[in-house]
Amino acid sequence: MKEKHITVNKTARYFILGEPSEKITQLWFVCHGYGQLANYFLKDFEILDNGKNLVVAPEGLHRFYWNGFDGKVVASWMTKEDRESDINDYVNYLDKLFDETLRGFSRDKIQITILGFSQGVATVSRWVCFGKSKPDHLILWAGVFPPDLKFDPDKNVFNKIKTTMVVGNQDEFLRDGQIEEYEKKLKNMGIKYKLIRFDGKHEINKEVLKNLSA
Repeated sequence: MKEKHITVNKTARYFILGEPSEKITQLWFVCHGYGQLANYFLKDFEILDNGKNLVVAPEGLHRFYWNGFDGKVVASWMTKEDRESDINDYVNYLDKLFDETLRGFSRDKIQITILGFSQGVATVSRWVCFGKSKPDHLILWAGVFPPDLKFDPDKNVFNKIKTTMVVGNQDEFLRDGQIEEYEKKLKNMGIKYKLIRFDGKHEINKEVLKNLSA
């Protein structure tokens, strides 16, 4: 038995918050976590809808029923099965969405932020590392860089952009001491970052989000 691959066209879904116009000064790309849908995830960012922000929420290419065979439908970015193909697919998808969204904007007049939440942290990390789209600010919320990323000190793209990690002090998906261990790893790899903690769980905190946008 031989494993083979074929590339096909696929329709991807995304949602936006705000209206594209010359008033936009900040462009956000926000990637949801495992088992979410982009339209529901985008509701967490309504605090940014002030006429100056345009928030784009792409949806993972893999949808499935959360409870087996029917009911609630959710999405994810990838699984461990055929992972390299999935990574290539979503990096290409996000690059295309980035380019399409940026049309009509002058790049030097807007601030671009890429935010990943939970599983979306690994997604945006790989996107920034392997893709063509580079933001001004990368926010890793409730997650860490995926272990498969290799950091070359001389070609580290993450040191060319502002990087912020955000984590809730009661995040039920992070074990005790995990962030502290990861901070040591980042420092050893020479990655510059800022860590923000808030009093909350595995969630988007509106006040932290508002401060980051300011």
